[in-house]
Amino acid sequence: MRPSELKTLAARHVPGRGAPALHRLSAGLVNESYRVVRDGEVYALRIAASAAQRPSGRTWECRVLERVAAAGLAPAVAYCDPAAGILITRWVPGRSWMPPRQESGAARIAALLQRIHAVTAPQPPRKMTPAAWIEHYASLGAAPPEAAAARLRQAAAARLRELERLPAAIPVLCHGDLHPLNLVDCDHALVVLDWEYAQVADPFWDLAGWSSATDLTGALRRELLGAYRGGDPTALECARFELLVWLFDYVCLLWSEQYLSRTGAAEPAAAGVSARARLLENRLLRRPVVASGKFRHTTRPE
Repeated sequence: MRPSELKTLAARHVPGRGAPALHRLSAGLVNESYRVVRDGEVYALRIAASAAQRPSGRTWECRVLERVAAAGLAPAVAYCDPAAGILITRWVPGRSWMPPRQESGAARIAALLQRIHAVTAPQPPRKMTPAAWIEHYASLGAAPPEAAAARLRQAAAARLRELERLPAAIPVLCHGDLHPLNLVDCDHALVVLDWEYAQVADPFWDLAGWSSATDLTGALRRELLGAYRGGDPTALECARFELLVWLFDYVCLLWSEQYLSRTGAAEPAAAGVSARARLLENRLLRRPVVASGKFRHTTRPE
């Protein structure tokens, strides 16, 4: 979107009077985000990068935001036009939250996720599974480098089969993209940003997302799972969680490859995304499937 068009859009939809001041924050596969100041108030503006990149889930996202904002979990919505791909929310003052090094922040994250998962999802729900995410990115042509692609596809298929053998969880409303940049510590309360990946899914999917984003090792993953469950998890719960952690890493790798193929090296975030993709690829390849078809949930350092 040209700067003149962006200013016109902001002047039309951001509450207040006078010329809005815009500062570009980020750009992803389908969205561009801006910080907007108008009449002394601050807002976050997110727009679809192009008309062709307006996902059908925008209406669902807006309805989710209404519910989680009412629960104090997300910023208040100031304006939402799903068809146009426009979302304006109140700016949340605070700083991104990250637990101290060598800690999982298990108690705080577990309590946050319990609150999110207790919110009743809008109907009809947007349901997603790891298999659906993998299929989605595969349909876009996303793939790791050719040398690793076949091995990772086979490993993903094996883990999906293993996941199907385990008892299924009751699906809940999940954020779907929980990482430190999406968490704002505001007056000692955590507020969650960027709900575009919100979905009804296995509750452990959100735990897997946090584990992946913060690179938790085995002991810290178990601490997080135990805090969420309120006690020692069962062997089957541990197995399901570890499978989902691997699959979340794989979905993130597919997203990274899609981002790099669309944006190229010129985008400021490209170098960081590329480095993250290589880290994920190496981590995924270090967890092989054993001969029995079961997965070795080891406690070795990672």
